[in-house]
Amino acid sequence: MDTNGKQFKKFLEREDKKNKQYGIDNEKKQHSKGKLSAFERIELLFDKDTFEEIDAFVTPATVTTSFGKTTESFGDGVIVGYGKVAGRLVFAYAQDFTVMGGSLGTVHAQKISKIQQMALKMGAPIVGLIDSGGARIQEGIASLAGYATIFNNNIMSSGVIPQISVIMGPAAGGAVYSPALTDFIFMTNKTSYMFVTGPNVVKEVLNEEVTNDELGGAEIHTKKSGVAHMMYEDEEHTIQGVRKLLNYVPSNNIENPPVFINPNETPDWNEKLRDVVPDDPNKPYDVKDVIYLLADKDSFFEISENYAQNLVIGFARLKGQTIGIVANQPKVLAGTIDINSSIKGARFIRFCDSFNIPLLTLEDVPGFLPGVDQEHMGIIRNGAKMLYAYTEATVPKITVILRKSYGGAYIVMNSKNIGGDFNFAWPTAEIAVMGPDGAVAVLYRRELEAAEDPDTLKKELVKTYRDQIANPYIADEKGYIDEVIDPAVTRKKLITAFEALQNKHVNRPSKKHGNIPL
Repeated sequence: MDTNGKQFKKFLEREDKKNKQYGIDNEKKQHSKGKLSAFERIELLFDKDTFEEIDAFVTPATVTTSFGKTTESFGDGVIVGYGKVAGRLVFAYAQDFTVMGGSLGTVHAQKISKIQQMALKMGAPIVGLIDSGGARIQEGIASLAGYATIFNNNIMSSGVIPQISVIMGPAAGGAVYSPALTDFIFMTNKTSYMFVTGPNVVKEVLNEEVTNDELGGAEIHTKKSGVAHMMYEDEEHTIQGVRKLLNYVPSNNIENPPVFINPNETPDWNEKLRDVVPDDPNKPYDVKDVIYLLADKDSFFEISENYAQNLVIGFARLKGQTIGIVANQPKVLAGTIDINSSIKGARFIRFCDSFNIPLLTLEDVPGFLPGVDQEHMGIIRNGAKMLYAYTEATVPKITVILRKSYGGAYIVMNSKNIGGDFNFAWPTAEIAVMGPDGAVAVLYRRELEAAEDPDTLKKELVKTYRDQIANPYIADEKGYIDEVIDPAVTRKKLITAFEALQNKHVNRPSKKHGNIPL
């Protein structure tokens, strides 16, 4: 056999050894835990036969101490590469828990860092499929330095390319901070979890018994902490969710979002919109009913559905164009703004602004949530986050006031004077410093105290207040909104307005960056 033949034989031997490493035994280990293998996840994420692996044959760094264990394996526990998702370039890494628990050592970190830098250079999204026990203890500070490099790349890429983290198993200790720095976090129920310190440490320090799920499972982080945005019941649906999200966002901050025209076009005129808001101003309704009637058919993709449900956020399409929607939800806490919803909204608004996604605000807000807990936990500071995000955003911004729009909350929800480009109102809108009941109680306190029938007098005064002050026509006549519109034509108005805003340009003062209240 000539030299070339020998070299090719060596090539084939290496390929065979790598294939065996990721073969049936590898899959069985993961399947026994209700999880997919790293390669199975990659295959689900990318279009068929488009994934190209990089650095497949690198080996773990030499451990200079006898402490701990090493293993002979290719790839050092992480698969990295690039491919196509719905025909568009995407970079990804997938940690392999079957190799040293997917722990992050020097070479492992170098591979992730390399693919992060490539994604940034090429202007393409990056997806991290995370399944790791954390820092590789036997490599000491080198593994911590590896995490630091990854975090630095996350921050350099923030607002430049979309970054998505998919928690497919454990993410513990320092491993949680890279996902926290990315734009969206997906989790799988019962098989993924995130925490800074695990159940054993909690037991040792606080003498509390807690399971992985109870401490940092998908339900905890999508419903209570708000750390994660999306939860699915199995890994297949989780990865399909990632693919779906990628269809709404541009590849980078210079491009515009992709356009998908639905052949079953939603009608621009819909009389059903006239009946969504109840006649009783105190009766709740579901703002998602408005969204479904306005957006292209089946295009609404909600984000953080189970967290801070008094605010609805998500992506949708309007005549094929991606938009971001921020909507008060009257059926939860009457649609008031509290600490959690303000943070949720601010983060989403800033993502949309970073990636050229126009914003639609659907407003029905009686104010900020009152209470001792809210005040003591910083509703002033946290409520200012959404105000800051809206004012800072330079993408096209349109607001439709559906019903209530009171006080400081009116200002926060993309009002004209903080930069709303088009501000419309339905005839059901109530725009005022405060609600009629509160206003009457303040303005006519003495009259009500002296009245023989205070309830009847209050009802009359409330009606007068609504007729003379809390209606949209005064705001329209003074130019604080652009038009009171028939709800049935809202979609047509929005399409026309967003088209008019396509070439919007805003000059801002030169500065390093603002100081958002955190």
